Amino acid sequence: MKVDTRNKNKALESLFADPAQIVFLDANFFIPPDRSGLMDRSRIKVKAISFPKFCEIWLDPIFEEFPNLAIHESVYNELVASAVKEYADAKQTESPSRLRVYSDAELTTIEHSLMETYISKLSEYSQYVPQLDNAKDRGEVKSLSFMAVKKFLYFAANDTLPTRLIREADELKTGLDDIELLEMYDVIYYLYRTDRYPKDGLRLLYKYEYYLTSREKQENPNWGDFIQEMDLLYG
Repeated sequence: MKVDTRNKNKALESLFADPAQIVFLDANFFIPPDRSGLMDRSRIKVKAISFPKFCEIWLDPIFEEFPNLAIHESVYNELVASAVKEYADAKQTESPSRLRVYSDAELTTIEHSLMETYISKLSEYSQYVPQLDNAKDRGEVKSLSFMAVKKFLYFAANDTLPTRLIREADELKTGLDDIELLEMYDVIYYLYRTDRYPKDGLRLLYKYEYYLTSREKQENPNWGDFIQEMDLLYG
């Protein structure tokens, strides 16, 4: 994934002003990244990030900072690992709830028909086949379609498909022109700037996701430059 520190993200800027806005999450915001098949420049095999560590440096902070996080039911169904699902369930049942799970049952008949139209459009650029209701890309396609129908604004994801569907909405005619994307590095920077969480953990996650391979080290800024460039961008 490529890090963009040249163009200001309106979604991140808006969340700095009001972190209580509703933000929908993709499944990859819940599931620890595993790049253990790679090796770094020293030919040392990369280890996966454990779920407890992921909770410490990522999940716990984002649920602390953003009180209105949400997921579509299709994403909830992708949280199959027991530890991940138990975590999501615990956040959902807190009082007040820290995670809202939205369901298609909440749609009116007209809204349901409109959502099917969005699904048909978005599936053209994905591996999701509506007639088969296969698992691949289902969470992203259904989440974004639901959001478009209900006029929700912010989708947080760490994947190329939603990036393309949202950032190229005008060119692809996806109808997602009003939806803004938050990428993981956006939220890492947000958490860093709160000064409330261990910065070594945020640095570890940034390097693991964006500065691991030789190509990434050519395309993306190192941690120090990333923070400096984001500071310049967002003041």
